[in-house]
Amino acid sequence: MSVSSSPDAFPWLSVLIFSPLVAAGIMAFLRGERLQRAWALVATLVVALGSLPLYWRFDPTTAAFQFVEHASWIPALKVNYTLGLDGISLLLVLLTTMVMPLCVLASWRYIETRLREFLVCLLVMESAMVGVFCALDGILFFVFWEAMLIPMSLLIGVWGGPRRIYAALKFFIYTMSGSVLLLVALIALRLHVGSFHIPDMMARPGSGVFQCWVFLAFALSFAIKVPMFPFHTWLPAAHVEAPTAGSVLLASILLKMGTYGFLRFCLPITPYGTQVFMPYLLGLSVAAITYGGFAALAQNDLKKLVAYSSVAHMGFATLGIFVLNEAGIEGALLQMINHGVTTGALFIAVGIIYERLHTRELARVAGLGKHMPVFATFLGVFSLSSLAFPGTNSFIGEFLVLKSAFLYSPALALCLVPGVVLAAAYMLRMLQRVAYGGPANPHHAGVKDLGFRETMSLAPLLVFVFWIGLHPEPFLRVMHASVRHLLAQANGAAAHGVFVSP
Repeated sequence: MSVSSSPDAFPWLSVLIFSPLVAAGIMAFLRGERLQRAWALVATLVVALGSLPLYWRFDPTTAAFQFVEHASWIPALKVNYTLGLDGISLLLVLLTTMVMPLCVLASWRYIETRLREFLVCLLVMESAMVGVFCALDGILFFVFWEAMLIPMSLLIGVWGGPRRIYAALKFFIYTMSGSVLLLVALIALRLHVGSFHIPDMMARPGSGVFQCWVFLAFALSFAIKVPMFPFHTWLPAAHVEAPTAGSVLLASILLKMGTYGFLRFCLPITPYGTQVFMPYLLGLSVAAITYGGFAALAQNDLKKLVAYSSVAHMGFATLGIFVLNEAGIEGALLQMINHGVTTGALFIAVGIIYERLHTRELARVAGLGKHMPVFATFLGVFSLSSLAFPGTNSFIGEFLVLKSAFLYSPALALCLVPGVVLAAAYMLRMLQRVAYGGPANPHHAGVKDLGFRETMSLAPLLVFVFWIGLHPEPFLRVMHASVRHLLAQANGAAAHGVFVSP
């Protein structure tokens, strides 16, 4: 059954996808680093502002895809250029467009070589990331999925740290391995359904055996991208070696592509496979939460600490997805947005420290907050958000996930308690050392506090920390109809006897 609405007159999504590419083309003719930076900032701000009407025009009462665009692309293979948004993808598109100007600001002084190429990579990445969340054709989705791989690898391999080549190759190999599995699953569904149209795939679940194999291919591909334990080993290296903007994009957007894939493909297209493998995915999620917490607690490098915290936080998102109830999926979606806001801000904060001290070691940045009170205030709020302190955005997401876990099994909810405690331990440890230090702090008297540009790169994220934390309804209401429809797809087929047991 198709869930797509009639096409809109104005191609909102195509404009959002291709505007950054046009801006990247214009960048090739600009001379002077100041002009190039200004152009990239203006272009990303225009795209961000242009994405806001999507929220205002979105109808939260329906689960149908909206802003639909459709055109024939490769008729012989039944591949079409089809775009659309629902309540699951809308906020992820907005998160992508809102983060990009902050990435440009965070790179204003950090990038000193090959600036034009760096900014072009950022703009190409934006097009690919928005495309992933808008695509309603399997091959179109795959094209966008792959399109972000090369610019992201370049961001790490060209502008990264001392081990940038190793990190870039590891990221590339892991992601390509997952992409092969994704393509195999899409081809299998094309042979079964007769088209690559994603709503058609949702409407025709196959036999139990077929769904299990397709689910495994999808799940492995998306688990690498999240990344879920034990497929996480590429993430710390990529984060540590990437420039600040690269780390922000990895944390805020790229990891969400994996959890989005679970929601867009696994649950509605392979519902039987989802229910068969659900206990294993829940176990891996609990393992990620606990392992990520202990690994973060052991780190003395700030970037590694935040990177391992991402493994734990994304574990909450995958757990919320696979408990298969409304509170869990809405909590997972909100946790995806919250992680993008909070962890993106933490990576910007780490980049600010590195620009001043050229180190990320806790022992060498101890007591920095005494000379940078404004910075310490921002860091304190984002650290409290990361540990899900009440009143901040992450508390709402984790509360919904914990609620969903308790509804599924009180024992499962109990397994999450160590992860919650560990988050408080490693974030408060980091905050205490950076903000206050100890009796023998390094000498930081000459370090300047945040300037206007740096403040503006963090202030919008601070707004969302409290907005979502104190008034989450505007973000939750756009999800309700789509999440209920998704659960009906994931659970209803078994109730109506669609599945064929393997």
